[in-house]
Amino acid sequence: MDKAGLKRSISKKGCSPDNAAYEGFFGHLKIEMFYTRNWDEISIEGFINKIDQYMNWYCTERIKLSL
Repeated sequence: MDKAGLKRSISKKGCSPDNAAYEGFFGHLKIEMFYTRNWDEISIEGFINKIDQYMNWYCTERIKLSL
């Protein structure tokens, strides 16, 4: 990261407490949104739109049992 002049958006590798929420979200995204569809006929713009819709639904409407 330093060599490329980039800044990490999440914590360093192996920092479980910080990465747990991140990993959990992407696990849900893959199970609930990605694996349930056939993506052969979708454009990059369409894919980005579907992810945006999922994230909006996840943050505002999805029932979270842990809460």
